[in-house]
Amino acid sequence: MSVLRLTLNGRQREVDLPEAMPLLWALRDHLDLPGTRYGCGEGLCGSCTVLVDGQPQRSCVTPLSSVAGREVLTIEGLSTDGEHPVQRAWLEIQVPQCGYCQAGQILNAVALLDRDPEPDDEAIGRAMDGVLCRCGTYQRIREAIRLAAKEVRRG
Repeated sequence: MSVLRLTLNGRQREVDLPEAMPLLWALRDHLDLPGTRYGCGEGLCGSCTVLVDGQPQRSCVTPLSSVAGREVLTIEGLSTDGEHPVQRAWLEIQVPQCGYCQAGQILNAVALLDRDPEPDDEAIGRAMDGVLCRCGTYQRIREAIRLAAKEVRRG
């Protein structure tokens, strides 16, 4: 074990945990950030997605050591009041059913809109591919991303 430094949800943090520990378990079990979900444990379902330096990353297969010195954003750090354009669009379109995958879906959508504020359906499909929704709300997810994109472009 060694002390690792990272920026977590905008704050400098030091963690003294095994370097090989998956980021998911460091977040959930040691840093009190349970919004990142455990789904498959193999990086396949996307429920555990966080943003590392602005890019979606599956935290269940990301060793803690690989985020040392980097910026990690979890769903808890996206906004303090749920007013991020993607979160508002998710609520307006009523995307969630069970809600299990939503943190991963939302963070993937945020990364997409950060790099492409005007994505077409193909770009949305590519960006969201692999983040599985048990409830099958894919059409509402796409609709919410299009709505959030309009708001992001308005500024």
